[in-house]
Parts: sequence; C-alpha cells; structure tokens
Amino acid sequence: MPGFELWGAEERKEVNDVLETGVLMRYGFDGPRQGMWKARELEAAICQTFGARHAQLTSSGTAALTTAMSALGIGYGDEVIMPTFTFVASFEAVLSVGAIPVLVDVDESLTLAPEAVKAAITPRTKCIMPVHMCGSMAHMSELKAICKANNLLLLEDACQSIGGSYKGQFLGTIGHAGTFSFDYVKTITCGEGGVVMTNDEDIYEKCDGFTDHGHDHKGVDRGADLHPFVGYNFRISELNAAVGLAQIRKLSTILEIQRRNNKMLRSYLEKIPGIRFRVIPDPEGDNASFLSWFLPTEEMTRAAVAELKSQGILAGNFYWYDNNWHYIRKWDHLKYAATLNNINPLQKEALDKLAEASFPDSDAIMSRCISTAISLTWTEEQIRNKGEQMVAAISKAVSEAAATV
Repeated sequence: MPGFELWGAEERKEVNDVLETGVLMRYGFDGPRQGMWKARELEAAICQTFGARHAQLTSSGTAALTTAMSALGIGYGDEVIMPTFTFVASFEAVLSVGAIPVLVDVDESLTLAPEAVKAAITPRTKCIMPVHMCGSMAHMSELKAICKANNLLLLEDACQSIGGSYKGQFLGTIGHAGTFSFDYVKTITCGEGGVVMTNDEDIYEKCDGFTDHGHDHKGVDRGADLHPFVGYNFRISELNAAVGLAQIRKLSTILEIQRRNNKMLRSYLEKIPGIRFRVIPDPEGDNASFLSWFLPTEEMTRAAVAELKSQGILAGNFYWYDNNWHYIRKWDHLKYAATLNNINPLQKEALDKLAEASFPDSDAIMSRCISTAISLTWTEEQIRNKGEQMVAAISKAVSEAAATV
C-alpha cells in the first residue's frame, strides 16, 4: 500500500541533492541552492500527473485541508458536511478554521451517503467534504449535483486515495479544491507533507500565501514581500519535497502492483459464503490500496477478527468499528469537545448535540466491515498463502458464529 515499501536509491538521490546545497527551506537563498527547487518541481509534477492547474504543497494533509478551507472562505459558523468514517484530521481541520463539522452517514461505498447529505443541509451549510476512504471514491456525480443545486462548495479529502479516479478524472481535482496527504503510510510519501490542488487561480494564490505567513511571493526579495492577509506556517521543507519527487515518478508502478495484488487476493476471499465487497462507484478508478469486505452480521465479523488474531494473521486487516482514529464511535474527544483552548460557542453547541447523536445506518455498515491493506511487496506465493489462510480462518469463524444463532 504505502510508497515507503518502494523506498530506494531514487529517494536518496533527490534528498542528497538538497543536502549538498544545505538549503532545506523551499523559499529564498537563491544563490546557495544552486538551482535546486524541489518543492517547485514536485508541484509541477503533481499538476502534470493529476491534471490540476495549480498545486500548493503543505507540511501535512491536515494542513492542506485547513489551507483549502481558508482559501475557500470557510470559517466561523459555517457548516461542513463530512462522513462518520474518515480520519480524525478531517474534523480537526474543520474545527481549526472555526467551522462546524456536521457528521452524516456512510453507505456501503464507505463514503458519504448522498441522501444523508441532502437531509443534513441547513442555511448554515457552506461545504460538502467527501472523504475518499481506503483508495476508493465517493458518489461524486450525486454530490456535485447536490452542491450545484444548493450553491455549496465541494472540497475533496482525497488523502487516502492518491491516484484514484472517477469517470476519468483524478480524485482531488473534481471539486473546487482537493487535498492529498503524503505522510509515511500514504500511497506516495514525503515522510510528512500534503498538497492542495485546484483549477481556480484565485484559490491557489490564497493557498500560496496562507501557507507562508501571508507572503504574496510576487517579488524577488522575500523580505520585501507584501502580506495581503494573515497566514500561517504550513510550509513543506525541501527535504520532504525531494522524497515526494522520487515517489511521484513511481506512482504508476505502485498503482499497477496494488491493483494486481488486490484482484488476486479478492479471488480467494470471494470463496467465502456470505461475503460481500465494498461498493465502488467507478471500479476502474479504485487505487486498490485496500480490499474492503463485509460479513452478514456484526457477530460473524467480530468472530472473524478474533479468529484472524488467534491465528496470527490479523495484521493488515482493519476492523474500523473499534478503531480509535477512523470512526465516530470512538471519537469522544470530538463529541465532548476535549480541546486545549476554548472553541467558539457555535462549535460547542454543535458538538454537544453530536455527543447525543446516533448513527445506526453507519453502525450497521461499519460493524460488518473489514479492510485488508494491500502490500506492494507481496509475491504471488505470499498472496496465495495469505488468501488461503484468511479463507480458512474466516470460514471457520462464520460457521461457528452461525451455529450459535
């Protein structure tokens, strides 16, 4: 799954280029850097690879989301509709700009259920933020139509689905803006980093300044830059960008391996009675970093998790329903507003309501779901062994669970 599995001489070469100059910052120091501009090169490569007009690198995927929201004008009191199944960074970014995260149900795509989105729209709603979880995509046609009908912004959190696409267009380039994360376990990695992509020049210019203390970057002397608005330090370093530059050149290889290994493992799991696989709105566009599947009941799913664990083959199989980072059931720090400083009263009111909310539709889906991470290093023999072991363990657990009903 992650790009670090293919780490090698290419990454070391790009990093050594930076170390030779000693210029680790992406801006300034024009003479000593000897023409080395790794962040600029990576931004250009991102635009060329994914078909976005503009790309602004950031220090993390979380920073990319915060930057995008700020550039889109999302702030105090604005509601952002997002899924109950995501990574905590999604709601952290919403809170960071003073906005209100509105959590709604997912369906068996493991992404936003369009009907749930429609039901959640209020006069305060400003943005719909689909999160393309585990390599696959949200129902983008339906969500775009909802945004158009209600004059809402569409911000894609594509941090987990780099290289995925929907109807021929790369995820992260379909909405008003989109984001990737390049942290250590993403499809391609910078070690730490992220990017905002957009086709809107005004949004891009705002992202460019916002990530660097409001610098307008319009002059040749950084010290003389103007500051048309307040910004923050969300800059990526040249070292991180250098790693990403080597990684993005490997993306097509990574996707090819993931898709091959995903398909091969699925051919084994398909033999399990009662198993169902995640709904993928555009199967051709799945980046295939995970194979996500469902068993008929929560009891059978928990039995399968226990059996996989007892046989030592649980590693790489994620039961999100009990996961602390990815599903709302365990997000007590969000629901009870466990922040280190005061949040605004509208946020506090919304989170108080969230603490009392229930999501039975999402629970019914996530309690039956397991996602298997796809490794780039597996051999055919390893996939066969893993597949056969998983089939035996899951079939045993399902059979025993069914017998107790």
